[in-house]
Amino acid sequence: MKTILISRTDSIGDVMLTLPLLGWLKEMLPECRVIFLCAAYTQAVVRSCEYVDDVLNWNELQLLPEDEQVLHVQELSIDAVLHVFPRTAIANLMKKANVPLRIGTRSRIYHWRTCNKLIALSRKNSPLHEAELNLRLAEPFAPPTPFPALEKLHRYYGFTRFSELPEHFSAILDQKRFNLILHPKSQGSAPEWSEAGYKRLLTLLPTEHYNIILTGTEAEGKHVSGLCESVRKRGGYDLTGQTTLEELIALIAGADGLLASSTGPLHIAAALGKHTLGLFAPIRPMHPARWKPLGVKASVLSREKKCNACQGGKPCGCINSITPEEVAAVVVSWLESEQ
Repeated sequence: MKTILISRTDSIGDVMLTLPLLGWLKEMLPECRVIFLCAAYTQAVVRSCEYVDDVLNWNELQLLPEDEQVLHVQELSIDAVLHVFPRTAIANLMKKANVPLRIGTRSRIYHWRTCNKLIALSRKNSPLHEAELNLRLAEPFAPPTPFPALEKLHRYYGFTRFSELPEHFSAILDQKRFNLILHPKSQGSAPEWSEAGYKRLLTLLPTEHYNIILTGTEAEGKHVSGLCESVRKRGGYDLTGQTTLEELIALIAGADGLLASSTGPLHIAAALGKHTLGLFAPIRPMHPARWKPLGVKASVLSREKKCNACQGGKPCGCINSITPEEVAAVVVSWLESEQ
């Protein structure tokens, strides 16, 4: 296989946990060319991976007339496509473009007519981590040896190609204190720790030791305006709505640690080898066994219980039962490990 296309057009965290698949493919097929089909807003993440040879923007591609879409795909000389995030339109396009090997899952009915290699894979009820599930789509390329163990998958990120942090942001980082990023929101992708929890946490982290940096979109900043004010009052920095994704990646690379619920920046920090703490609800399929960050300094806090009380957008009592004191203990241990 000379050219392999990875199709994953959903969000940042999903894309991040697909990157180890690319590293594994490059290990198995060192000379292969990897094209990543992604949404426009995740391009900065994809381009940061050293295993990506080319990026295909789905938002732009789908605007073309159908015959031009097919021609464009054919010009890429793709030998195989892995539908990691299944989309009917993309599956149809790859079949019309006559991509020789089209890999999908048996659970998608339209894959039975658009793919010629079906993998028995059901994500919803699987006990596997998302990164492990992504690897299963590459079974046609697998040798007799097993896939890498979950605890080793962080070695396959290849997350090394990011931009230099602009000076006005690098000036925020303090060389004498622990630079801790708080990313409290997740754009609704998972249950979130309460704003009250974060505000209490601030009082437990001495300002002489911790430089607090708050990140998120402008809309997210408005949802936690009280936390933004608390961070500013304690001499920290509220950067909500002020960074591009490229700048956020570079900022995380320059910081010392990151705290968040289940969201993309959590996985970026883990891939960069930063101290990373994820706060998770135990509800399936959003629990840490499926979505925990993968990294040498990554950890999670979650209650070991079965609970579905927060389904339907209701507040999650399980994640909010994690105390600020528990979180502070982890963050303090990070600082101690660096001294």
